[in-house]
Amino acid sequence: MTDSAANANIARHLALMAAAHPKLAALKIPRGRSRGRIDYLTLSFAELDAEVAAWSARLAAAGVRRGDRTLVLVRQGLPLIASVFALFRIGAVPVVIDPGMGRENFLACVRRTQPRALVGIFFARLLSRIFRDAFRSVAVRVAASGSLTGRLTHPTSHATPQAVAPACSTASDLAAILFTSGSTGSPKGVCYEHGMFDAQVRLIRATYGIEPGEIDLPLLPIFALFNPALGLTTIVPELDPSRPATLDPAKIVQAIQQEGVTNSFGSPTLWRKIGDHCAAHHVTLPSLRRVLCAGAAVPATLWEQSRTFLPHGQLHSPYGATEALPVASVSADEIDPASVSGACVGRPVPEIDAKIIALSDEPLANLVEAHVLPPRTIGEIVVGGPVVTKAYDLNPVATKLAKIPGASGLWHRMGDCGYFDDEGRLWFVGRKAERVETAAGTLHTEPCEQVFRSHPRAARCALIGLGPRGTQTPALVVETAIRGDAEARALATELRALARTNEHTARIATFFFREKFPVDVRHNAKIHRLTLAQWAATAKGYETHFEA
Repeated sequence: MTDSAANANIARHLALMAAAHPKLAALKIPRGRSRGRIDYLTLSFAELDAEVAAWSARLAAAGVRRGDRTLVLVRQGLPLIASVFALFRIGAVPVVIDPGMGRENFLACVRRTQPRALVGIFFARLLSRIFRDAFRSVAVRVAASGSLTGRLTHPTSHATPQAVAPACSTASDLAAILFTSGSTGSPKGVCYEHGMFDAQVRLIRATYGIEPGEIDLPLLPIFALFNPALGLTTIVPELDPSRPATLDPAKIVQAIQQEGVTNSFGSPTLWRKIGDHCAAHHVTLPSLRRVLCAGAAVPATLWEQSRTFLPHGQLHSPYGATEALPVASVSADEIDPASVSGACVGRPVPEIDAKIIALSDEPLANLVEAHVLPPRTIGEIVVGGPVVTKAYDLNPVATKLAKIPGASGLWHRMGDCGYFDDEGRLWFVGRKAERVETAAGTLHTEPCEQVFRSHPRAARCALIGLGPRGTQTPALVVETAIRGDAEARALATELRALARTNEHTARIATFFFREKFPVDVRHNAKIHRLTLAQWAATAKGYETHFEA
């Protein structure tokens, strides 16, 4: 019997790496500068494994038990990796909620999930006392230091740690609850099983050729949790994950160059900042083999720019969602930057099947009822395979809307619109909830916005619909600072001239300007278009002459 068959617990990968490569660096945490270089605290895989064992012993001594839903509110880097793997190790279920989603959404997620335990920094534990109603299910609170004052940092506990045997978990055992960003609705808890995590590790490794011993700099902290299983050294970035837009690209570039980083994951917004810095300072990043860019469609300018700052690597865009990842992938050499037909997201990765079904906002009983569409026809993207999650936590209504029973398992409705081309490549055209339904037909965000992004002041723009669905008036919101009506009218006239050049945009004649867009905190890339539509209902727009 293989190790995987005997125990599917995702935490076993760390112990295997510690045994096979005990001295290999697992984690490097920045702690300042020394003679201009970043000074890192370094933990080997053996030390990280020992740290996780210590965390698991302390958590167990504090009263955290197998199966306990445990809210994790700690700092990125060592506290996040150690606490989550420790919870896996004892068979508890980490609950990871992005606090940047806003207080009301965050508290609603806590209330719905009903965690029994909480491991967190002081501020998180304080919140749990202030908002007692949301946290009423929490019976155990374990303090976790967010600063590194010594070589290792453990959760604060006065109990003497006892050895904790790693839990034996089956592939179908609940492993974690991870929350969606809520960019087009309320955030939902996604139930992950240990077998799904195993499948993710397997597919990510196979799709991108990732090898043990590589060095990763994850610009989204949760992606660091894959690294112990992949055998990667994690370089913790100098980045405030609660405010990703404040990223200093010079610090990221220095870390990549100093540590010989080979792999990095981040949103298009962050990598555009890094790419602009490289261009301005004539810098390249030759150690990088691959950059995985996701969270929103990668703009044509970044695909082009990446060819310059990645002389020995490529930009890739993995397509997926919290509920199913990875689904497909595309690389820079497959992209036509001049396309305005949507965003090509590549071919489905091994073990994943994808189909396009007719657009519907109703639950579907099976794929026959869903009506699978032929190539070159826009519909809703649905996917099946070993990384497809089965349910939202304690939310049967959302689960019924998002899942379609199939002969070989559940299919997940991605909530995205797209189509397959004749070469079997999948194209994304926008979120289903953000489609604009006019009397003349349906418009999708990506093909329309691609037309306008060629204007230097419309690099970030958003298609919205005004009025009731079916008779909506299409409009465009542009993220730019405007000084007075004259400037606004002039820019609207220029954008209308662009609109007339393409069939996707020919009927767009109303424009709004806003200095800052509402975006998701996780990636700082997903535009909240439905929020913009509500704003535009009472904001001043600029209508240009429309020729039928």
